Amino acid sequence: MSKPARIRRTPEESRQNILAAAERLLTEQGPQTLRLADVAKEAGVVNATVLHHFGTIDGVHKALMEQMIADLVGNIVALEVPDDREVVRGFAFKTLIDTFQDKGAARLAAWLELTDETKRLTSVREAVTRVITEKIHPNDVPQDRVEDVIMISVILALGVGLFGRTMEAQLGKEEGRAGQLALELLNTGAESLVSRE
Repeated sequence: MSKPARIRRTPEESRQNILAAAERLLTEQGPQTLRLADVAKEAGVVNATVLHHFGTIDGVHKALMEQMIADLVGNIVALEVPDDREVVRGFAFKTLIDTFQDKGAARLAAWLELTDETKRLTSVREAVTRVITEKIHPNDVPQDRVEDVIMISVILALGVGLFGRTMEAQLGKEEGRAGQLALELLNTGAESLVSRE
């Protein structure tokens, strides 16, 4: 049996290949499966390649969460919607809920929090600022109030991603109900939160 042909990648392509493999494992099996050997096997590389690019498996976790944050922000900023704050906010909330519900981002974020690794995330502040300045840009609302809305939105989306399907099943609700309710709460509550003195 012949060995598979070695694929030559640039350093950035190699990093992206490893992160894509880690995301597949995360989505299919959860963050506890993100062990160095498993990520390397899924990516089709040796352990040393993962270590070279990320240092440790914790480095892979952090880089994967940073990439998910960047992808989420990119998706929100790229939304083509009318220049209407309520419509933009609705689309942004839906994108946020979908990301945490479908991509495994909620499980990874919870894992990072439980292992005390969230302190190493550096892109959260930058991500929030970018969404505010590039997409929401509420000139008539103080930035700290908009940050409050984003903060509570992320917390709610995390809850939906972690517990939504379980609670839906336990209570006999249709799949997706938790996300629908979260969107209703966010859409109706955001305006009152930003307008409160």
